[in-house]
Amino acid sequence: MSERDSPHGRRPGEGTSEGSETGPPERDTFQIEEPKSRDPRGRSGAKNAQRKGARFSKRRKIMIGVGVVAVVGVLAARAVMAGGEKAVTVRAEDVERRDLVAKVRASGHIEPKRSVDISADISGRVVQLPVEEGQSVREGDLLLIIDPTQYEAAVQRAEASLAEARAREVQARTDYTQARRDADRLSQLKERTEDLVTDQEVEQAITLADVKKSFREAAEHGVANARAAVSEARDRLDKTVIRAPMTGRITRLSVERGETAIVGTMNNPGSLLLTVADLSEMEAVIEVDETDVPEISIGDSASVEIDAFPNRRFAGRVTKIGNSSIRPVSARSPTASEQAIDFEVRIALDAPPEAIRPDLSATANVVTATREDVLAIPIIALTLIDEEDFELLENELTEGRADRFGGRDASQIEGVYVVGEENVVRFTPVEIGVTGDDYFEVIDGLEEGQTVVSGSYQAIRELRDGSLIEIEEEDDSRAGSEN
Repeated sequence: MSERDSPHGRRPGEGTSEGSETGPPERDTFQIEEPKSRDPRGRSGAKNAQRKGARFSKRRKIMIGVGVVAVVGVLAARAVMAGGEKAVTVRAEDVERRDLVAKVRASGHIEPKRSVDISADISGRVVQLPVEEGQSVREGDLLLIIDPTQYEAAVQRAEASLAEARAREVQARTDYTQARRDADRLSQLKERTEDLVTDQEVEQAITLADVKKSFREAAEHGVANARAAVSEARDRLDKTVIRAPMTGRITRLSVERGETAIVGTMNNPGSLLLTVADLSEMEAVIEVDETDVPEISIGDSASVEIDAFPNRRFAGRVTKIGNSSIRPVSARSPTASEQAIDFEVRIALDAPPEAIRPDLSATANVVTATREDVLAIPIIALTLIDEEDFELLENELTEGRADRFGGRDASQIEGVYVVGEENVVRFTPVEIGVTGDDYFEVIDGLEEGQTVVSGSYQAIRELRDGSLIEIEEEDDSRAGSEN
């Protein structure tokens, strides 16, 4: 047997005998490898081992892939069971009892309750103007004088014409008296002696007397006409002097001394000379939209804010509601349907400030209704959904009650999203009453203590019946500031 074929792989003479002079036995420094060329089975075994390892690795990869797909499927199934969408972050608020005040808010301006716009009744140049804007006047005080020269001359002409008419009346009366006497004399003479006076002469005398009588009547009418002309001329002369028609203050002075006052005509309003107003009684004149007018009544209380007096509110009451729109709408106008229809509402101020002025900007809140201790929901919580998107449950609405929950459109339902178990919302139709500043009155559909989604607006738009929500934590500092 050769050295390589030794069963233990060592050369002859090597061992661990104690008589060896070299000392302790040394470790093998090398190992005889079996020649692969002489063992064909060893090479095929290695290949089989490699094949088995490859098959195992492939099988393991397939099993891992199947496991991942299974996990993804389970997560997807849970997502579908949870509603198939991500939870929507919302704000929520409990349904509570509150005191509500329904108001109609509108803007306008301040006007005195009594004011007089003074225009000229005659044309002429202003020769005297003893007043100034803002001056207080009493009834009958002189305001201005228009040049009276031509009107004084007109009075003189009218008086002369009257004197002439009176003279003609005297002459006509005298002629008639004479003609009447002549006719009577001839008539008497004819009765005594028929031969001295003919019938023709008598008839002529009577006819002449009738004519003179007509002349006398015409002269009398002439005198009346001349007398009326004198009155008209004097009236026009009197209109050259303009006096205060009421006690108050001159709030507007639109003319200066030396300017010409123009009389108004059908198409020309003429010259507005000045305005006298009583500032002790003031009104807020507001423009109310047509949709809010039916809610306002005479006597409703109001709170008026005037821009010139910040941080102050003035109490008042509605005294007048317009019966027609401020700007009439022409039926033939192509944009008639696009025009805003507003009505004038007047509010008398109970205690106007002394420094108040006409035409100041004002905003009024008219109280139209009040409710005490009623269920209320935030205004932002109310929304509309299409009828086909809402599934009516048997225990929610009874027959004949669903019509009350319709929105502005017959195909829409008005309601709120109520928070249920596991933060799943359910759309609940509600019937609302008066509208406060921030809350609606709930007439039917909700109970006290229920939680409704109260924001945000965008979040409510994204919600659907059965959506999953997440209620955000309210900031304490913000809540404190709102309270």
